[in-house]
Amino acid sequence: MGVLEFLFGVIVFIVDVVAIITVLRGPASTGRKILWILAIIFFPVIGVILYFLIGRSRRD
Repeated sequence: MGVLEFLFGVIVFIVDVVAIITVLRGPASTGRKILWILAIIFFPVIGVILYFLIGRSRRD
């Protein structure tokens, strides 16, 4: 594994953790939180992008 792949993996991991913390701290219902966390875990890059584009409420 090259250095760039390693750095990309670390960055994706950090962004995923930040996104999951943001989901947990948000005002959404428990069911929505679980669905977003599962989306972020199973689809790390796409899940985070979708959450920050359409998943957050305007109050966040």
